[in-house]
Amino acid sequence: MSCISLSCWPCRGAIATALCALLAACGGGGDAAAPAAGTATSAAPAASSPASTPATSTGSTCNLADFRASVLARINQVRASGANCGADGNFGAAAPLTWNDKLTVAAEGHSQDMAAKNYFSHTSADGRTLADRVNATGYAWSSLGENIAAGYPGVNAVMDGWITSPGHCANLMNAGFAEVGVVCVPGVAGDTFSTYWTMDLGRPR
Repeated sequence: MSCISLSCWPCRGAIATALCALLAACGGGGDAAAPAAGTATSAAPAASSPASTPATSTGSTCNLADFRASVLARINQVRASGANCGADGNFGAAAPLTWNDKLTVAAEGHSQDMAAKNYFSHTSADGRTLADRVNATGYAWSSLGENIAAGYPGVNAVMDGWITSPGHCANLMNAGFAEVGVVCVPGVAGDTFSTYWTMDLGRPR
């Protein structure tokens, strides 16, 4: 079983509102079903304390070789080509993203928390949001987005899942984002999923 979900801040205009809808999908094997729309807040919350699980700037990789290079190459290949993101529209080529250690720390803490507590959500088990988690790293942002996934075995599989889902594809193609951090944390015994992926995207102020 695999799942994908997305969220972003702030919400401005029709396109941004579509991007900011909290989307979740679960399907068998490595393929995710079409996402179902939900809700997300557009307010930027105040900073809060970091997750209790230690996080490092290098990020977990599920022991996948050349993780950072592979993830960045696949993201930037998609952005350079442009993409048809289905219901969220056609996107022209966008500038490449660069890796950001603070976004990686935020992503790491969230994936570690989901794996440790066996849940799958953009809202942490203690109620923190994406903005809370990123604020806690000291990253000063003007826009944020997040794609999460669970159960995917590798970079190509998870990227295929995100690219074929309109909302996640739109997050990947959003020209408003400039930086990214991505991690994959293995599940533990008793977890619903074998892997927990978090991609945090941002543009600094």
